[in-house]
Amino acid sequence: MNKVKTKFNIRDLENLSGIKAHTIRIWEKRYNILEPMRTETNIRFYDIENLQKLLNISTLHNFGYKISVISKMPEERLPILVKEVLSEKNMSNHVLNNFKLAMMNFDQALFLNTYNAVLQEKSFRDIFYEYFIPLLTEIGILWQTNTITPAHEHFISFLIKQKLASNIEKLLLQPPVKTDITYVLYLPENEIHELGLMFINYELALNGCKSVFLGESVPISSLKDIKNHFDNITYVTYITVEPSIEEINDYIDDLKEELMNDNNTRLYIFGRNSNYIDKSKLNPKISIFQTINDFSNSL
Repeated sequence: MNKVKTKFNIRDLENLSGIKAHTIRIWEKRYNILEPMRTETNIRFYDIENLQKLLNISTLHNFGYKISVISKMPEERLPILVKEVLSEKNMSNHVLNNFKLAMMNFDQALFLNTYNAVLQEKSFRDIFYEYFIPLLTEIGILWQTNTITPAHEHFISFLIKQKLASNIEKLLLQPPVKTDITYVLYLPENEIHELGLMFINYELALNGCKSVFLGESVPISSLKDIKNHFDNITYVTYITVEPSIEEINDYIDDLKEELMNDNNTRLYIFGRNSNYIDKSKLNPKISIFQTINDFSNSL
């Protein structure tokens, strides 16, 4: 069972705020901006209120406020000032900080309020590229450094999935206008990281393309069955952890043998583990995309 993380060391603060631990120590000693606590063994740690304060300080500091000035402000003034100084062109750090804080506090209301405020100025597509992708990239680093738990990642991922699903649903109310190709989107067996695949589905729907979304952990036998229903299929997959680096090339061979045995079928591959595919196994019918934006620009 995952436990909610409420205590943070200084490396956690560095990872979450982007402010170096050395700088945090100097600010703490010189300006008394944080109030660390100590364990029974005299180890310093920080609570969620300290984290929230540091994120607000980080935002103000990025806007040019000197730490000597910030340190003299009443603590309750900081979040108010943050809201006052934001502008459309330089609110990115604050939005990301709010999303991270929502994740750390399991605060759905903060996530939704921040999202809805940004949605007044930007399209969902802009929000995904400008905020969600950088957030997901940071989450990967935070998870690797043990700053967050899997529970935090699942919480924020679910909220982003909700927004993706609702926006895809709106687009699918209109019939596709490009029906010459059927894009079949799936994740390989035991692969469950579907956010990237969902956003590809969003881009396809936005561009009026015909798609069939199969979701996570789909065996090759099920992919073969789809060929009985559609002609001119392009399979689209997103490989993050499965198949593993050791198994990825055998998996490509299986796909080529089972699916790519005609002139019309193509395969598009995304995701971290696609970097480990032996390039000699590729052919004109198989393409690897490094980013979703590269793919959407080709539609």
